[in-house]
Amino acid sequence: VFTLGTHAWQLLRVDGLKVRVRDAEGMQPTIPFWFGEGPGRTQELSQSVSKLRNQIAELLINESANAAVQWLEDTIALPRSASVQMVEYLQSGMNALGVMPTRDTVVMERFFDEVGDMHVVIHSPYGSRLNRGWGLALRKRFCKSFNFELQAAANEDSIVISLGSVHSFPLDEVYRYLQTATVRDTLIQAMLDAPMFEVRWRWNATRSLAMQRNRNGKRVPPQFQRMDAEDLVAHVFPDQIACQENITGRRDVPDHPLVNQTIHDCLTEAMDIDELEQLIDAIENDRLTLIAKDLREPSPFAQEIINARPYAFLDDAPFEERRTNAIRNRSWADPAEAKDFSLLDAEAIQRVRDEAWPFVSNAEELHDALMTAAYLTAAEFKKGDYVLWQQDLVDSGRIVLLRQLKNPVWIATEYLPRFIALWGDQLAAIPLPEFLQAESWEKEEALREIVRGRLDCLGPVTAEQLADELQLDKSDINFALTALEVEGFAFQGQFTPISAAAMVSAESAAIEWCERRLLQRIHRYTIDQHRRAIKPVSLETFTEYLFDHQQLIPIQPAEGSTEPGLDGQTRLQNTLNLLDGISAPAVSWESDIYPARIPNYDPNWLDVFCISGKVMWGRYVLPLINHRRQNQPLQRKRNAGPVKSTPISLVARSNLDIWQALAKAQLGEGEVAAPSASAACIAADLEQHGASFFDQIQSRTGLLKTQLEEGLAELVSLGRVCSDSFTGLRALLTPNHKKPTSHKRRGRKAMFGVEDAGRWSLLDTFEQEAGQQKPSRWNALDEEQLERLALLYLQRWGVVFRALIDKETLAPPWRILLVTLRKMELRGTVRGGRFVAGVGGEQFAFPETVDSLRKFKRSRETAATAPFYCLAATDPANLINLTMPTRKLPRLASNRVLYRGGVPIAVMESGETHFLREVSADQQWQFQQMLTKRVFPPRLRSYLGTR
Repeated sequence: VFTLGTHAWQLLRVDGLKVRVRDAEGMQPTIPFWFGEGPGRTQELSQSVSKLRNQIAELLINESANAAVQWLEDTIALPRSASVQMVEYLQSGMNALGVMPTRDTVVMERFFDEVGDMHVVIHSPYGSRLNRGWGLALRKRFCKSFNFELQAAANEDSIVISLGSVHSFPLDEVYRYLQTATVRDTLIQAMLDAPMFEVRWRWNATRSLAMQRNRNGKRVPPQFQRMDAEDLVAHVFPDQIACQENITGRRDVPDHPLVNQTIHDCLTEAMDIDELEQLIDAIENDRLTLIAKDLREPSPFAQEIINARPYAFLDDAPFEERRTNAIRNRSWADPAEAKDFSLLDAEAIQRVRDEAWPFVSNAEELHDALMTAAYLTAAEFKKGDYVLWQQDLVDSGRIVLLRQLKNPVWIATEYLPRFIALWGDQLAAIPLPEFLQAESWEKEEALREIVRGRLDCLGPVTAEQLADELQLDKSDINFALTALEVEGFAFQGQFTPISAAAMVSAESAAIEWCERRLLQRIHRYTIDQHRRAIKPVSLETFTEYLFDHQQLIPIQPAEGSTEPGLDGQTRLQNTLNLLDGISAPAVSWESDIYPARIPNYDPNWLDVFCISGKVMWGRYVLPLINHRRQNQPLQRKRNAGPVKSTPISLVARSNLDIWQALAKAQLGEGEVAAPSASAACIAADLEQHGASFFDQIQSRTGLLKTQLEEGLAELVSLGRVCSDSFTGLRALLTPNHKKPTSHKRRGRKAMFGVEDAGRWSLLDTFEQEAGQQKPSRWNALDEEQLERLALLYLQRWGVVFRALIDKETLAPPWRILLVTLRKMELRGTVRGGRFVAGVGGEQFAFPETVDSLRKFKRSRETAATAPFYCLAATDPANLINLTMPTRKLPRLASNRVLYRGGVPIAVMESGETHFLREVSADQQWQFQQMLTKRVFPPRLRSYLGTR
């Protein structure tokens, strides 16, 4: 199925020169088809587009991107997502060019592609009719100037002209290539070779009955009509199809009605010659703001014309042979990051200067350097320590110091005739070797070759610098540089980045000149530098970044690192925020997770946060029991209470509704065992009376103390109750033989007693309103809760992707969360992309996180050593299952992992050490000590044990 015009047709068969089709009745096309010429944008619509751009630019400059988005929603009634995309596109293009192209501000940009060819893009939102004429006329002028067939294309907002690797010209002069008096004649000569002339000639010849459409009662096939049209034009306008080798100069257009009508149709239908003449007149009379910029890569505004379809081409080169195919475009650009694309990287410029400067290690290489660079100043000669070979070369007559000049320079003897042509009488005393006496140089030619050699070795340099070195007038240097520019050897522009203060203080930046080959290399190095900056980090680098992000303390810091400066309570507050809702074995929190992040951890700090009501603890990953067979009664398993491996979560009260909803959603996948009689009695009492102290519960239920402790322990293990402080969990985890007795209480204060836990209360994880839909992970959270949860994940992990969400014990399905993250990306809250290599799927992060991740990567690349981290297998930051998928380590509190940076090098499993990398015997002993060493407060040994 293909589309012809506005109708869909289905192919049946091909018979020779005929294609049999049938009406496809609105079916979608399944194959690509040709693109024909369509009507261009009207002047009124182009003016509206320009006004819209100008309004958005004012809002971006004076207010913010959000203000521009809101203006689009309120004024044009665009949807939010469309408004955000439009503003991001215009903002990124404006940042790249430094200005917004409009009908009053025309911007021309120039850049190199991957093979070193040059492209010029003119941003002119005047519509395709005017741009098509401007592009054809400019292409004709370029062809005349360089005697080179160029490729060009034009659309509604821009024009692209693709040149070769030998062209060079001042970019701002392109605006003056056309004049009002000659633009019509230039355009007529240019369009004679364009496909539009042939098509309209055939139309006019058919309409005027100069060609037969039907013959002997049958329709003439299209290919025969084309032949008849060529025969007709051969009689009327012979130069149109004449051999190019026999045509010199302009073509004489005959005064024939068909020719005149075809030219008129091309100038007024396919193009807009009147509007083009007005534009050229406005350029000549300085009524427009004209900007020319050399960029390191194409701007976002140039992407459309670079990837234009064949209908935009102004020449007959096929799509496969377009020079624009060699342009490597950005797949994504962040408006917040986009800067002026004309700025080249200072490190890239210095690198090219170092590479271009000749390397000298002996006398022969010094002579070759002088032959290449034309001359070396005395300062350069001294800086390079060339005096080691100076005397030998002077004695042999191969180099000469021109002391007669105000600024003496060293030259190779072969360059003497050129310098004599410049200074004549000043160098007359220097004897000229016999083999050079026959050489004769004109002053302009000699200076051009000297400057050529100098540009070969310097990189970007100003005419003032060359004039100072040679003590010549600046106009002479500019004349030589212009001659080299005409050859395509040199480029002029502003290449070296300058500070904002310098830009403000300087009235106009100095024009620099650079040899074409070196400039291409600078552009390539700059682009490579930017590509490396946005290259995804490795999974190992991300792991180490996650350690730093979650405030883990290295057991052996890297050289030059500093100890954390935050106090313990502040670090605990940050840790609680980062690990909100994470489930880990009960014993791991105070034995491994908190001590790994907080130096000198004090358990009283956690009790303070719990008692204040900011944090709650409890089991939110419920112990489900599923029916294995239909109609089989559910058997209750005996629950002895929480053990050290019971998954416990600490949650912020502000996010409690999220975790309660996700906990309830688990009930759709199974059921929780019914509590024992004692536990059920306690639950009923708490449901009736609310949060109560231990003594109150005991007096109301009449249970013995041991029965009450066992019942509370059972309810904790079922995810039904919690206490005000973390002491309640510590007391339940303390073995019976270590629990304080009444006799011990009289002697000293007990460590952790169940009576000191504060109030006990029910967790709202089982309640369900009558008639409410059965909970599930698919509909557990509303839109606001999903967004809050996504922000929490982004805060915890830095970068969010599916493999990390799979580590979460309580999480909605990834595709549900993905919808929320994509909405947040459209609003600009988060950024989507590929930030971590080695993991699949979409990834999301805060913009500031992406910046910090890249800075962290650069800092680790320059670090001398990597820090060591020792983590419990149950630690949320342990990503060994991602970095080493083949190494499965059970997430038990007794298992540990040793990292060097973000690379796991050893694990302790079931008390045995296994090394994951090649290490020496001394390192093995050292790593074993790191794995076995544990640091936690002595007060906690009563329920943690020594392990």
